Amino acid sequence: MAPDDVVRDSLAGVVHAGGGRVVFDKDHRVVLSATAGQRGRVGVVSGGGAGHEPLHAGFVGPGMLDAAAVGEIFTSPNPEQILAAISATDGGAGVVLIVKNYVGDVMNFEMAAELAATEGHEVSLVIIADDLAGRNFLAPDQRRGLGGTILVEKVAGAMARDGAGLEEVARAARHAAAVCVSHGMAVTGPSTGDNGPSFTTKDDEFELGVGIHGEPGTELCRIAQTNPVEKLLFPMVEALPAADAYLLITSGLGGTPLIEVSHFHAKAMDFLAKRNINVVRHLVGELITCLDADGVTCTLAGLDEHLLDAWDAAVDTAVLSW
Repeated sequence: MAPDDVVRDSLAGVVHAGGGRVVFDKDHRVVLSATAGQRGRVGVVSGGGAGHEPLHAGFVGPGMLDAAAVGEIFTSPNPEQILAAISATDGGAGVVLIVKNYVGDVMNFEMAAELAATEGHEVSLVIIADDLAGRNFLAPDQRRGLGGTILVEKVAGAMARDGAGLEEVARAARHAAAVCVSHGMAVTGPSTGDNGPSFTTKDDEFELGVGIHGEPGTELCRIAQTNPVEKLLFPMVEALPAADAYLLITSGLGGTPLIEVSHFHAKAMDFLAKRNINVVRHLVGELITCLDADGVTCTLAGLDEHLLDAWDAAVDTAVLSW
């Protein structure tokens, strides 16, 4: 089966299992909320390459995304797909586009925004660059988008559902993006095609600072010489914005048993509690993945009362529902 058929059919499966909360624009490979395009409400659109499931299609539904445009594996959706998502979700109040900071994603979403403007749509772009890896040598516009995407999509969706205007939704989303720090580690990269994993490590090693497209990390670490939880989290704590309350997201990368992901989350909580980091909200599971890579990514976000209210607001998607 061709890769694009796999992606299309996997999205059809998501829609079939959606209980009516989502519909599928098969021609453009866009998953839409059944409530998308409501008159007078700001639309919230995101997307990216396949291979990161359940991001983004699993977060489409009332209270979160109105649409997700999905490219082929590890490939950005094209501007035509994104434009279709914008057109389907604009109820006259404009559309916020949420974009992970990768060259192809940013380029195609910016092109789609320009095309949308020529068709009369008002669009505001929010870029997420929460990856800690490489911060000591990368410019801010070169940092990757990771698990903070989930918080940003949730905050934007909650604000839009409450009737906030375009710039208010975009401003809240940018604030959410600014308070997130993410960091990943893995022992193997994803398998693509017939070439096997993009990287491997020895039994006593792990890569720190991995990406979600098979990129190896910025440091190769020995398990016998360092605690993986502490190695991942310590620089995150150093970079955290001050806050009274925090959100912790721990996601497996696709090839890690959930029991191990949950165990890592528990150890992360122990580490943070000893440092008086007050984690009041949690997510743990397969949330932002890298095909079958064996590893985890953690996200910490400082929550003020507005972000906490937006996180707690009602949501009904395949992944989040409360």
